[in-house]
Amino acid sequence: MEYRRLGRSGLKISEISLGSWLTYGTRVEAEAAKACIRKAYELGVNHFDCAVVYGSRPHEAEEVVGEALREFPRHTYTVTSKVFWKVGPSTYDQGLSRKHIIERVEMSLKAMKLDYIDIYYAHRYDPQTDLEETLRAFDDLVAQGKILYYGFSQWTPAQVENMMAIVDKRNLRRPVASQPVYNMLDRYIENEIMPICQREGIGQIVFSPLAQGVLTGKYKPGMPLPEGSRAADPKVGQFVKRYLSDEEMLERIQKLRPIAERNGLTMAQLALAWVLRRPEVTSALIGASRPEQVEENVKASGVKLSEEDLKEIDEVLGQAQ
Repeated sequence: MEYRRLGRSGLKISEISLGSWLTYGTRVEAEAAKACIRKAYELGVNHFDCAVVYGSRPHEAEEVVGEALREFPRHTYTVTSKVFWKVGPSTYDQGLSRKHIIERVEMSLKAMKLDYIDIYYAHRYDPQTDLEETLRAFDDLVAQGKILYYGFSQWTPAQVENMMAIVDKRNLRRPVASQPVYNMLDRYIENEIMPICQREGIGQIVFSPLAQGVLTGKYKPGMPLPEGSRAADPKVGQFVKRYLSDEEMLERIQKLRPIAERNGLTMAQLALAWVLRRPEVTSALIGASRPEQVEENVKASGVKLSEEDLKEIDEVLGQAQ
């Protein structure tokens, strides 16, 4: 496993991280989830991602992740959570108000049985709350030692620029992490988010690097959905549908297989190595329901694709410059 510095922070994070979205607390039983986390840690993964809303109820995935990580010395890993989405009927059960952020941090700490969370994210932007209020809440939580750093997920370039203007003007602690979707099919962050964050010292910890499993090549055009796959699961399949609706793209993805094979890689490893080709990307978040998936994916760390490979990938996917 290789490690990269997260922006200008002092954190050094494994190139492959383990996430819990759509898996732990929902599709994967607790013992299977713990087996995946244990295997990831053994293979050098030191970054584990979670959120308040992951699981079949608020904080459920946090409980699973926290219990699994208690096997290991606290100083040897980083764990995250995220706040924003609605978690109850009250008007205070959502958003990025000071009240909601601070209350949810306390609940996250209780769920994971931790003294502090390494990175706490604004899971989305909240247009209903003054941004300075949100940033001061994060700043205070860092000062109190309840979180060590903070970040944001899926914010627009304008929102990030506005945030940085406020933290600089008010001399607040700066965010260290951006968590956007990024993969061969979703490259929008390359144009603005990556340059802004690079300038501001913010690292990218990207999710969905395999496009919900589509880039593994298991979804073939004109064929039934594989049994047991995420797309076949009625609870979470909607997150994959937007990729599966493009039959032409599914055919193009199958043409990536020879590139993977000549490099001695699986399709998943090729997709992860492609994401990690960018120095702005600190880590790629994977999901896993079996330890074997973790073993396969971590082998992408340290893989260097040639310029010829990268050019051919662009051509195959119709993204040639």
